[in-house]
Amino acid sequence: MDSAPEALIGRLFHAFNQRDAETIVALCSEEMEFVAVTGEEAGRESPYSGRDGLRDYLADVEKVWEELLITPSRVERRGDKLLVVGRVYVRSRELGIRDMPVAWIWVLRDGSFVRGEVFVDPDAAAARFA
Repeated sequence: MDSAPEALIGRLFHAFNQRDAETIVALCSEEMEFVAVTGEEAGRESPYSGRDGLRDYLADVEKVWEELLITPSRVERRGDKLLVVGRVYVRSRELGIRDMPVAWIWVLRDGSFVRGEVFVDPDAAAARFA
């Protein structure tokens, strides 16, 4: 398996776009913690935790969004952290269609993702990553 950060991000984002729970779970640690806008939209007050949490996230995506696609465009690495800048395209009856810049900070340990956080403001992600 290619463990270069860009390759791992590419595989993870492709799996998210395909709603491929098995690949997502395989790329993530059992201790995974994921903070996502979808959770807020679904009324969730805590991060998605563990592999079951990732499956819950995908279920919430299906409930909240008619369509959700994420596209990474740039990956920066600093130690075990990755800053990914890209775009998200979402469509829902309540919010309409949105195509906007977004960023993620991911933490890797032993080739697996252990934490991810979505930032609707890429500048805020960059400031936290610095």
